[in-house]
Amino acid sequence: MAAKETADFGYRRVSAREHTRLVHDVFARVAGRYDLMNDLMSGGIHRLWKAQLIDRLAPRPGQLLLDVAGGTGDIARRFAARARGARAIVCDINASMVEAGRARGLDQGDSGALRWLCGNAEVLPIASASIDAYTIAFGLRNVTRIPDALAEARRVLKPGGRFLCLEFSNVEQPLLKRAYDLYSFAVLPRLGAVVARDRDAYQYLAESIRRFPDRQRLAALMRDAGFEQVAVRSLSGGIAAIHSGWRL
Repeated sequence: MAAKETADFGYRRVSAREHTRLVHDVFARVAGRYDLMNDLMSGGIHRLWKAQLIDRLAPRPGQLLLDVAGGTGDIARRFAARARGARAIVCDINASMVEAGRARGLDQGDSGALRWLCGNAEVLPIASASIDAYTIAFGLRNVTRIPDALAEARRVLKPGGRFLCLEFSNVEQPLLKRAYDLYSFAVLPRLGAVVARDRDAYQYLAESIRRFPDRQRLAALMRDAGFEQVAVRSLSGGIAAIHSGWRL
């Protein structure tokens, strides 16, 4: 009998089905305060990282972006604003996040350049070879089967399409690592308890970062999925990194 498929949920090993449910529950609980928590826990630095992601992507007029695990749409809005006629599909597995993003868009007067879609990164409801660029920011580590998500990313991209992943990474400088670990496990869960009223969600966040593949391993997984010219840019001393590749 085949072994039951499992995945890491923070430091816990759970079944693949339970992992999907647990991650869904985390983001359903924090959807209403997701953007506020991102600003507070990063001191706003996540905005600079996202700006660098868009700079690296260099949107061109008329391109179509698929932003997976797109949350409340901040990557998609940046993309659509950078090039004439650029459009974006925001895809997230969590309906609460999609609704929060759509509501935020109404408040901000979003144009018709953004579309909202509830879908799983591992089985995207998107036609093959139909997307010019694919982004996923702080979402890949929450996917149950990362190789499946990478294979889907390549499938939906047109030949010549670009894949970019912005994700927390591994800090290597010892002093920075100690400070980062102290913040992650002592401060971040308390901040989550006060602001998002959910300590466990942000305890999971800290643990999930440590269980995510390091930069070299993620680059190897991208190559295994068929991406070419894979490159990695470390940000803020390794706290985050941008991985990029092409479907040729």
